[in-house]
Amino acid sequence: MTLTDLIARVQQLAELIGPNVYLQAAIIAVAFMVAGKIADWIISRIIGRFAHQSSNDFDDQIVDLVHRPVFMSLVLMGLSLATRRIGLPEVTTFITVGILKTIAIFVWYNTLMQLMTLVVRALSKTRDRKIVQTGMLSLLHNVIKIIVVALTVYFLFLAWNINVTAWLASAGIVGLALSFAAKDTLSNLFAGVSIVMDAPYKAGDFIILESGERGIVTDIGLRSTRILTRDDIEITIPNGIIGNGKIINEAGGPPGRHRIRVAVGVAYGSDIDHVVEVLAAVAADHPDVLTNPEPRVRFRSFGDSSLDFELLVWISRPVDRGRVKHELNCAVYKSLNKNKIEIPFPQRDLHVRSMPD
Repeated sequence: MTLTDLIARVQQLAELIGPNVYLQAAIIAVAFMVAGKIADWIISRIIGRFAHQSSNDFDDQIVDLVHRPVFMSLVLMGLSLATRRIGLPEVTTFITVGILKTIAIFVWYNTLMQLMTLVVRALSKTRDRKIVQTGMLSLLHNVIKIIVVALTVYFLFLAWNINVTAWLASAGIVGLALSFAAKDTLSNLFAGVSIVMDAPYKAGDFIILESGERGIVTDIGLRSTRILTRDDIEITIPNGIIGNGKIINEAGGPPGRHRIRVAVGVAYGSDIDHVVEVLAAVAADHPDVLTNPEPRVRFRSFGDSSLDFELLVWISRPVDRGRVKHELNCAVYKSLNKNKIEIPFPQRDLHVRSMPD
């Protein structure tokens, strides 16, 4: 049933009351007010009772949020039908009904905004942390907000019988001009959406840019990404650049840990088993080195002047890489000296086959 059919039905029922249009209008308004109270009671009491039986309070909050605008909508609809029934001049009726429609639109605008806040809070507590960590939640919040505002403006135009087609055509022309003028901004915007959707990194990850900068991701916006270097310098990179470049995520992968490689060279003739024991003991004594996976020592190659070993250890946070590697280097040097294991330097043997006269 359309709104016109509803108005016709109400008018037919109102004529049964009597010839007085003011009495008919008053009864219409009161009837819709009573209907609103009944709807309010059904939503808040009956549906609310089932909502209280659930394990979370999300549905309870929705019930508390929805029942008031439903009541207000029915009251405003009754006032609108009563105004039409009175038969005021056309301009007066148009303005009065337009004001009532505007009030109803803003009531539902406020309700949808609050509902959106409830949904965002619920998603922030969900077990699917990917939605929150990648910034998808912020993007979803902003997109829904824009849609709600656009629909509000659209229904306001309809409420006051403003030609929407002409405005949409004008907005399309203006949007086309702005797209050419702000193509770099739009490029960063679409790249930001791609980064949020693809999630190559998240806030808190340590990344290395193609240009060599390394830092922790502090914010992922729709236009740019911000990282904080070890020198406490914030770098802002447009998403259009970072989205098309090579990014190394040191905190990537499910565990989020980081591996450190310490290269060690010892002199030829050293007891390699003893070297392995010494390096393994250095790793075991460091408090920041993880035991799972356990540290490993590998004999990599026969160098020109040394036997080349590598100590492989894991740490829980990439941010500690520089400090832990420094401490391991110091500990390895002291331990090798303590155990009389020689650290060679490059040497060359020169054989003279003949001497000039």
